[in-house]
Amino acid sequence: MTRSRVIIENVQPQVESGLYPAKRTVKELVTFKAHIFTDGHDHIRAEVLYRKKQEKKWLKQSLTHKQNDEWETSLFIPEKGLYEFQIHAWIDHFETWYDGFIKKANAKVDVSVELLEGAIFLKKLSTDKKIVKLANQLEDKTKFAENVAWIQSKEFEEIVVNHPDKQFQTESNIYSLQIEEHRANFTTWYELFPRSASLNGKHGTLRDVEKLLPRIASMGFDVLYMPPVHPIGKINRKGKNNNVRSVSGEPGSPWAIGSDEGGHKAIHPDLGTLDDYKNLIKKANEHGIDIALDLAFQCAPDHPYVKEHPEWFKQRPDGSIQYAENPPKKYQDIYPFDYECESWQELWEELKSVVFFWIDCGVKVFRVDNPHTKPIPFWQWVIAETNKKYEDVIFLSEAFTRPKIMASLAKVGFTQGYTYFTWRVTKAELMQYMNELVHTSSRDYFRPNFWPTTPDILPYHLHYQGENMFIIRLALAATLSSNYGIYGPAYELLDNTPWNGKEEFNDSEKYEVKHYDWKKTNRITDIMTILNKTRKSNLALQSTWNIEFLNIENPNLLAFYKKSDDNSNRVLVVINLDQHNKQAGYLQLSSDLKNTQKGINVKLKDVMTGENYTWTQEWNYVELDPNRMPFHLFEVSIHESNL
Repeated sequence: MTRSRVIIENVQPQVESGLYPAKRTVKELVTFKAHIFTDGHDHIRAEVLYRKKQEKKWLKQSLTHKQNDEWETSLFIPEKGLYEFQIHAWIDHFETWYDGFIKKANAKVDVSVELLEGAIFLKKLSTDKKIVKLANQLEDKTKFAENVAWIQSKEFEEIVVNHPDKQFQTESNIYSLQIEEHRANFTTWYELFPRSASLNGKHGTLRDVEKLLPRIASMGFDVLYMPPVHPIGKINRKGKNNNVRSVSGEPGSPWAIGSDEGGHKAIHPDLGTLDDYKNLIKKANEHGIDIALDLAFQCAPDHPYVKEHPEWFKQRPDGSIQYAENPPKKYQDIYPFDYECESWQELWEELKSVVFFWIDCGVKVFRVDNPHTKPIPFWQWVIAETNKKYEDVIFLSEAFTRPKIMASLAKVGFTQGYTYFTWRVTKAELMQYMNELVHTSSRDYFRPNFWPTTPDILPYHLHYQGENMFIIRLALAATLSSNYGIYGPAYELLDNTPWNGKEEFNDSEKYEVKHYDWKKTNRITDIMTILNKTRKSNLALQSTWNIEFLNIENPNLLAFYKKSDDNSNRVLVVINLDQHNKQAGYLQLSSDLKNTQKGINVKLKDVMTGENYTWTQEWNYVELDPNRMPFHLFEVSIHESNL
């Protein structure tokens, strides 16, 4: 039993009542919120206390009452690390007295007794000689008018603020908050198959990839992701278009990992050596690019693990090992690990050693293949073990699966996750999905990474479609989300032909070597370059969480506004979702842009075309011809009108 009178509920940010840490980065504003109330009419005050885990000293910041018993405050936490925080709230009788005194004095009510009460509060709350002297002055009835005026002054208000009367304090539970580096929330991915990187029509190598680094860097990408670079299984190797039988010379799927040439800690000899891979990482870093390793925990039938540790795989009654299936699909070239085997601890330790091996080689980014087909507690353990030893390692979850599983993977430690953006097409679908990501509890743990296509997925809305639709999907991915990626050369060259009408590429690069003209650029290459450059120069585009959809009188036009947390940068985006026809409509400005005392005067520069506009009214006409440019990307500045 306690004498606390203040109730604290719905503390934010928190994930599953504090079971997992909420996520933010060093450049994100952290907003602490809670519902705080009490009985009666006494005044409440509240503050958040926060500190880095294991540190003794708490830092504090007051919360402000917004409306309907909702309190909040915002601040930047500039240093990475795991933090803990707690909300404190209390009855403040001094502030209650002060508020009543001001109301009575303004109403010309006699406040003689209230002055004596004020003196008691001052003596109780401070031993400062100056304040004690002022308390004694309040008891002097000959200075009634002077004392009333003093209590009504700004100086006395500051005394009330700085000397809280903490009575019946309530303390919330302690919650955790993970502050990560900025790139956890801002990355731009380019995917290519290294075996298709040759400039001379041969099987590509890691040295060929190295020659492409200036091109990829000039386009503004900062993560280069390559499918698995390990030896590919020779038993049950898949052929062209996922044929269950390969013919001589077919390279097989990179995700069928392992052969007599090595396993998960080896480089495919046709790609080069481990030293070549380390050198590629070094050269990429010099260009501001991280190399992302595909972490695919599965084995080809001839992987060394199968022979050395058959106990790690599920044995069928006929003595064969169970290969992977997703009925009706069969993956005869892949054996999944049996995470339920009796030797599961040895298996987990070995897989952890794979992660550590590649980090020691220089890898700081992992794209994790199908993590939802492995135990979620395994990922929680291996990511936590990684974070203990290494800093700033990014894990991207390639889990196109059920929402709750995607959410759980994010909660247990994945830095970013693939999303359903790939299949969200209409204005209503896009707005609903973005609002779900940004304005629900997932905001505290799930960082989306938008991909228009992947080597596995050619969505129906891109089948046989032209350049405009590819540009529209690119613009959506790059501006809606702060993390996005492109299946590089296939997207640049508008690969739009499906296999048997399915959401799969015909002549998929997963099963064959492609030969691209890497010196060639086109309109979509140029647009990618401008988009990525603009993302890097505009802080507002480096967050997913700051989106505000704007009213526009056309269902084919999607408009939204983004402002950086420090108010230093603003962008406005309008996208024509109709790839064939010119669309126009009137757009209503964000209230943030029309809240000036001297009238509206908004300057806009379209970074895609270089055109400049000035808007001086709330509703403004926009028109987009997809054959010219299907979207506006405006850098925005506000100027006071001279009128």
